[in-house]
Amino acid sequence: MAASPSPTVRRKRLGIELRRLREQARLTCEDVGQRLDCSGTRISRMETGRISVRPGDVRELLEIYGVLGEEAEALVQLAREARRKGWWHTYGRVLPTWFEPYIGLESEAAALRDFQCMVVPGLLQTKEYARAVLRTAPTAGPAEDIDRQVALRMDRQATLDQPEPPDLWVVLSENVLRAQVGGPGVMRTQLARLIDVAGEPNVTLQVLPFGAAAQVQPISPFTILEFPQAADPAVVYLEHLSGSLFLENEDEVRRYTVVFNHLRAEALGTGQSIDLIAQVAKGFS
Repeated sequence: MAASPSPTVRRKRLGIELRRLREQARLTCEDVGQRLDCSGTRISRMETGRISVRPGDVRELLEIYGVLGEEAEALVQLAREARRKGWWHTYGRVLPTWFEPYIGLESEAAALRDFQCMVVPGLLQTKEYARAVLRTAPTAGPAEDIDRQVALRMDRQATLDQPEPPDLWVVLSENVLRAQVGGPGVMRTQLARLIDVAGEPNVTLQVLPFGAAAQVQPISPFTILEFPQAADPAVVYLEHLSGSLFLENEDEVRRYTVVFNHLRAEALGTGQSIDLIAQVAKGFS
């Protein structure tokens, strides 16, 4: 997998800049839409990164906002980069459209804070575990599609092998360790993988034991993604049965950060977590 700037992150940054410039010009999305003979909704979708923005569109917007020179050229170039296809594009139909933006963000994140209460996160799954998880999905496709999805999941893990990998902090519910996904052999290998990766300097792995007070709270899995550039604010990713949700509001991101900090405070320390994983692995015989 070639390392290259994520078009998803570029699209997100471009949208933030376009919104800032529009607000600076004291214009609403409807005002801009009227000038360009389109709807205010289209302008809003450009700013939220839900649709791709052509360099020509950016030039028209910047003309309205009174932005010229080097700043304008930099944003037009950003628009070009945002329209490039990411490495994940080659996976075509086996990649859900609602999941594609997450891969783009994950590939350029500087830090990931991940809480999982049902399965091992994709970045740490073995091939056999990933295949077992995908096979049990309510919308599981044919075997060849599952093979492609497993390959995609393995390619995503290359982000952890970069010269400057992201800082990954994972909190797993004890239930994740004990659920027999794929059978005892698959689980033994998967738990061994967790123990190995926990030794990496950029990975922190903790287990939230059954006895922890936080276990009684109905907290769904979530991931907080942080980026190296200050221009790219943190995002919270939530996944459900038929899609996903990205939270970008600063207050919402802060709330989830507080929750994650609470979970890691309730979880076992790293050494105790590894001991528990090793103990559970011995039970899969």
